[in-house]
Amino acid sequence: MKKQTWLALVFVLVILLSLSACGGGAPKVDWDLTISGDVDSPLTFSYQDLAAMDQVDLTEILMEKTTGEDEVTSWSGVSLDSLLALAGVDDFSTITALAEDGYAVEMAAGDLNNAIVALKDGGEWIAEVTPDKGPIRLVTPDTPANRWVFQITEIQVNQ
Repeated sequence: MKKQTWLALVFVLVILLSLSACGGGAPKVDWDLTISGDVDSPLTFSYQDLAAMDQVDLTEILMEKTTGEDEVTSWSGVSLDSLLALAGVDDFSTITALAEDGYAVEMAAGDLNNAIVALKDGGEWIAEVTPDKGPIRLVTPDTPANRWVFQITEIQVNQ
């Protein structure tokens, strides 16, 4: 094989690998999540910020529904504990999770074990497969699913 042909082949392979790496990333979403209330540093994270953070996988989680059949689901997202730590929270009694549509739910600290701000449902980006329930969702495995807040925009920390 001629050197020029070989170099052209390598160039094409590099371009293809670069393009495939771009396609596997998080979707472009205009969304923010704010951590506020009794915190040392109120913070706002963009969707891209959340997607770039270490992700936690919750597998085979029972989603107890108030209507319809319960499901066993898997989720991926950012640990709520890590987000609260970034805001300087080390102790709290409850949080109030607020959704874009005004829905709000208060949850005790003890109900938030293994809670995540989920970006993926079953390995797929929520923003792409169920945009009406995303692009992010608070998943709290120790509570019934009616307390899992979709389209979450703010987490208020309460002492």
